[in-house]
Amino acid sequence: MAIPRFWREIASRYNLIGTKCGSCGIVDFPPRTVCPSCGRRSIGKMQKLRLSGKGVVVTYTVIHDAPAQFEMQKPYVMAMVAMDEGVRLTSQIIDVNPGDVTIGMRVQATFRKLGQEGEAGVIHYGYKFRPA
Repeated sequence: MAIPRFWREIASRYNLIGTKCGSCGIVDFPPRTVCPSCGRRSIGKMQKLRLSGKGVVVTYTVIHDAPAQFEMQKPYVMAMVAMDEGVRLTSQIIDVNPGDVTIGMRVQATFRKLGQEGEAGVIHYGYKFRPA
């Protein structure tokens, strides 16, 4: 199997994969092997869970002075997103004017290129959010 195909077929590369505790039902992201809520009772009971990718902006900030690798993107929005499954994560909000982002705004995960190693190197993808 070719390396690019192998990379694409790893489910967590292009999906938001978390875990759900089989003991207490807590959902966590990124995936864990032990539940932070019930601890030892969760060993062997953590189940992988594909998150819907849908959520709401809880808080955000607009970045005006960006590091060199993000210079072309500024100003850009970083937000805390509460996923419908209950977990919160930090991500960039894209495809929207920074002035149009609001607390409570519905968003949807999308996967975008984050960077590349050298001219002909491996391309790294990751999740960002856009208005739903």
